[in-house]
This record gives sequence, structure tokens and C-alpha cells, in this order.
Amino acid sequence: MSEEHQGLPTDQHAQHTAPSPPSAGELSVGAQIPDLVKQPSPVALFRYSAVTWNAHRIHYDREYAASEGYPNVLVQGHLHGAYLTELVLNWAGPRGVLRRLQWSNRRAAYAGDTLTCRGVVRQVTEESGGIRVDLEIWTENQAGEVCAPGSATVSLLRDG
Repeated sequence: MSEEHQGLPTDQHAQHTAPSPPSAGELSVGAQIPDLVKQPSPVALFRYSAVTWNAHRIHYDREYAASEGYPNVLVQGHLHGAYLTELVLNWAGPRGVLRRLQWSNRRAAYAGDTLTCRGVVRQVTEESGGIRVDLEIWTENQAGEVCAPGSATVSLLRDG
């Protein structure tokens, strides 16, 4: 399910786009930001556990996860946050500054699930040096069930 690149897991199903500043249309209240799709593999979850010092076996040992009543190894809660951060920063582009991000884990996600990260502009405010944008963000599984709802605030700096 995943490829190896210089020793790091890559997600072959992830959508990777070059950051670009939001257009004027993307700054209107109710506008959706581009989705980010992830499909975490068991290897990616194992490695994420390793680099975050998360020794809980439900994230990398399928037999142990099954003994706890789970159908597969679980996606780490902080990985939802990492995906949401990537979603927002991809949208904001190089002039974007992430000011605040919060989420809560509400539904389990498992290795092999297709997780779609989504966002909607909720408020746009002029501020000195740029524009503040408040976003509603979330991850959802392939059944459309929300796994991790949240919000973010981004400052989009003016050129110069």
C-alpha cells in the first residue's frame, strides 16, 4: 500500500498539490477549500507511532488491536491533526501563517481507510498586513462519517 522513498513512508493515494495563495473566490464565507485525501497504511501508522514515541500497540499490532475489539490498527489521534494542518497549509500557500488549529477525535479511523480532509471558510477579517481567515475543518472516512472536527485561523500576509 505504501512506497518507500529515502526510508520514509509515502502515501501513494495522497493528493499532493503545490501550495498557492487562495483566490478571491476562496476567501468568501462558505467557500470550500481543496480536499486532501489520505489512506494511511499499517506501515505508515507504525512509523508515526515510532517517531511520536507512541507505544500503544493498537496503532501498530493488528492482533493486539483485535483483542481490544478493533477491526484493524487505529489511526493516531495526532495524525488527524497533522493531516488537518497539511490541509490548511496547502490551501494557505507560502503567504499563509497558521495562527490557531484545534480538533477533537470523535470517531475511530483504521489503516486502509480513505480519510478526506475538508474545510470551509467561516469568517474573513481584514487586519493590518493581511487578512485573517477562520476555517471549519474536519476529517471524514469513506462512509462520510466525521472522525475529527475542528477549526483553524490563518493570516494571509500581503505581498511586500
